[in-house]
Amino acid sequence: MTTGVWLVGGRGSVAVTGVVGALAIRAGLAEPTGCVTELPQLSGAPLPALAELAFGGHDVSSLSLVKKAQALADAGVLPAGPVRALEEELAAVEREVRPLPPARDQAEAAELLAADLTAFRERHRLRRVIVVNVATTEPAPAPHPAHADLDALEEALREPLPTAGRETRPGGGRGVLPPSSLAAYAAFRAGCPFVDFTPSTGARLPALHQLALRQGVPYGGHDGKTGETLVKSVLAPMFATRNLRVRTWSGTNLLGGGDGASLAQPGPNAAKAASKSKVLRETLGYVPQGEIRIDYLEDVGDFKTAWDLVTFEGFLGRRMRMDFTWHGCDSALAAPLVLDLARLTAAAHEHGRSGALTELAFFFKDPLGPVPHALADQWRLLCDFADGLRTGPGPVAGGPR
Repeated sequence: MTTGVWLVGGRGSVAVTGVVGALAIRAGLAEPTGCVTELPQLSGAPLPALAELAFGGHDVSSLSLVKKAQALADAGVLPAGPVRALEEELAAVEREVRPLPPARDQAEAAELLAADLTAFRERHRLRRVIVVNVATTEPAPAPHPAHADLDALEEALREPLPTAGRETRPGGGRGVLPPSSLAAYAAFRAGCPFVDFTPSTGARLPALHQLALRQGVPYGGHDGKTGETLVKSVLAPMFATRNLRVRTWSGTNLLGGGDGASLAQPGPNAAKAASKSKVLRETLGYVPQGEIRIDYLEDVGDFKTAWDLVTFEGFLGRRMRMDFTWHGCDSALAAPLVLDLARLTAAAHEHGRSGALTELAFFFKDPLGPVPHALADQWRLLCDFADGLRTGPGPVAGGPR
């Protein structure tokens, strides 16, 4: 093993699907279908092999990986055969998934989280560890002056946490940083690149960008593009380049599982909807009338249905419409992208990159930096990035968001 993948939310559906998938591919039990990095256009880049990935993580849940994998198999997300065959390997990964440590302040919490990353790297003699956030979506945090400056942030992290009668809080919650940003801070302090597959804040703070540059580590995000927004990133450029005026674009998303339960809360729901809406504004140059709805239906489990209605105007003002339905398994669509992002970010770190990896926009609804939002343009950007990795190492710092 040369590269560690540390999953924040390591007992969740996306994380466990990714671990089972990587182990199954390594054992010859599955093909890497859905892994973009296995395409010929990217496979020549100097990426760590799937067989070279070691897994660990943090999670507040105590459900074992084997039990979670069995539950996903029962739900039709994972094939039952590989889950049964890989129980011993999953049990070995289980030993590397840690609970969030209790702490009196966020500085102590970050130190403990970073210590877990360092110990994991040293225990497996890894060249590097990539931290990937696949935890549930957070609400957007309230602005804080310390978010803009690293020195001010590190002072604020030492402020005692509100305890409500308790001396400690797991993971240092309810401090100046939301959990995703605290995970990014701890990763950077440990010298680890960070990728946020969620719409949460993560590394998208100027103070954390400063830290990433100081530590010489890259970061990527945000919010993996796996379903409705993936389709939008193909269709919206079609309307734009044919000079057809989109009048309305409304979408309804129905999902269950842990992600759906989280998005039933107003704060996370608003953060997700904002992330999903950006592609139309950036691609069309205007915002059509319409809304994005995200509704939780427990019975649909890890399968997501999206229905979109588009009305548009053509030659001589003729009004027309189209609609589409997307029915997909969210974890099966997301997990291979998590593996792709870990491999690409590891290669970027090896190449000497630090700061924002804007070239990873292909994978995200709300990508970092001033990048195109049309999928074809993002694909060309990604292929150029992979071509650049084939040359010798040379530090290139990404700009702030």
